[in-house]
Amino acid sequence: MASNPMQRQARNFFLLGMVFTMLIAGAIIALLFMQIQKERKEKEELKLVSVYVLTQDVKSGDVITKDMFKTLSVPEETVPSDCADPDMLLNAYKLFTKDGVPITSDFNNGVQHLYVNGDKSSEVLKDEVNGKLYIQRNNNKEYIETQEAPVVAKIDAKANTVLSKSIAARSYELPTNDVREQEYNCIVLPIDLQEGDHIDVRLILPNGQDFIVVSKKRVSIPSNDGGTPTDTIHINLAEEETVSLSCAIVEAFKIDGAKLYATKYTDAGIQEAASPTYVVNAEVASLMDSDPNIVEKAKTALLERYNAKNLKSMREQFINNALSQYGENERYKTKMDESIKSTLESRQKYLESLGTPTTTTSTETSTN
Repeated sequence: MASNPMQRQARNFFLLGMVFTMLIAGAIIALLFMQIQKERKEKEELKLVSVYVLTQDVKSGDVITKDMFKTLSVPEETVPSDCADPDMLLNAYKLFTKDGVPITSDFNNGVQHLYVNGDKSSEVLKDEVNGKLYIQRNNNKEYIETQEAPVVAKIDAKANTVLSKSIAARSYELPTNDVREQEYNCIVLPIDLQEGDHIDVRLILPNGQDFIVVSKKRVSIPSNDGGTPTDTIHINLAEEETVSLSCAIVEAFKIDGAKLYATKYTDAGIQEAASPTYVVNAEVASLMDSDPNIVEKAKTALLERYNAKNLKSMREQFINNALSQYGENERYKTKMDESIKSTLESRQKYLESLGTPTTTTSTETSTN
């Protein structure tokens, strides 16, 4: 069929457009193909290695166990130089002598060597006959008893973080036979205290003197169908710590304006425990010798602190002096009561902001 010039011109433009479109599409396809080939070649040349990564988030001070890790293949160049195997790393950090001295590990070609406190002259060996550990001294076997402590996270770490020595830390919370879980609801808690946080329990007097009663305790917050209490915590205490805190509770109630309160550790995995500065009173000190429930280690620790010249002097000067003025500081008592009430109300609001149902128990009693 014959066509007029206008129709022929339109058809030519259409065909020309199709040609240009096909050329551009071909160029794009060629570029994409080249890019895919380049990436494929890079992946083939990239060396992947297996590492252990966290399967969950952990906070500084949380206990680390082998079941928290899985293997993952990652590019070798992204792996930290101090990455580690959970078995080797945890075993290298958790072993101590019976007296609490750390036993460190050194791995050479995958072979583990143990040393008391890192001293190469005190290598710990295993007796193949009886399976006991010993140190060779003057050609004699000096057998040693050991104990294990949990390994903790040194820093906050997210899931899929590669396990390395920069994450794990030794915990010196060695388990002892006299450790018990205790419940308290008479300690003023930080507003933002959460499960797993570490705290010091302190006693502050109206004159501003501030004493550490027990230090670096991991908090467990009980909960039930009724909600989470705003004023109750569980902490593990050795016998001498229980006695010391019980004494401080009584004295906090007796001294007008005194407050028993908790402070949080910011980086529990790397911060050392503070040294207690609170000393029990003379009545408790005199009763320790006749109390069959106080183990010898607890008795020794408490008496040493009670007899320490500087600590005993601080007690006589400040705590005993405050006790002698019992009943004369109503203004301090009122202000401290207001502070405690305000803190409790703020903590309740904080928990409610997290969507946590709350309950409040009496702050006048303690179960220990």
